Amino acid sequence: MAKQYWLMKSEPDVYSWDTLVQDGSGIWDGVRNHTAKLNMQAMKVGDEALFYHSNIGKECVGIMKITESAFPDPTAEEGSPWVVVRVEPVRPLAHPVTLAAIKADPKLAGMDLIRLSRLSVGRVTAEEWKHILKKSEKPGA
Repeated sequence: MAKQYWLMKSEPDVYSWDTLVQDGSGIWDGVRNHTAKLNMQAMKVGDEALFYHSNIGKECVGIMKITESAFPDPTAEEGSPWVVVRVEPVRPLAHPVTLAAIKADPKLAGMDLIRLSRLSVGRVTAEEWKHILKKSEKPGA
């Protein structure tokens, strides 16, 4: 099966890219949305995700890889349907890609980030992934 790509949002004052880098690995917990949960259940080891700072910054700042597929969220009540995945940082983006830059780019208009703006864990197509990485190489592009 081909590698899949994702975008995972975190409020940087709660859990930031820098914290993940410092920790070296972490679980993506606290997700309480069924669509986001289904996306996490679809993740496979080796998939990659954009780390998106929500609320403060509103920008993609780094790339993570999924290192453990979905398992029960230890922060949820026992027997609940919520899951986590384990992630590790791969690298920061050369330059953050802002929500404004994504919204302004017609090639990214179909992204879950735009269409389903409240979704905390969304899919990213291979084309969208390549385009965002290209944008991160050229600030302001």
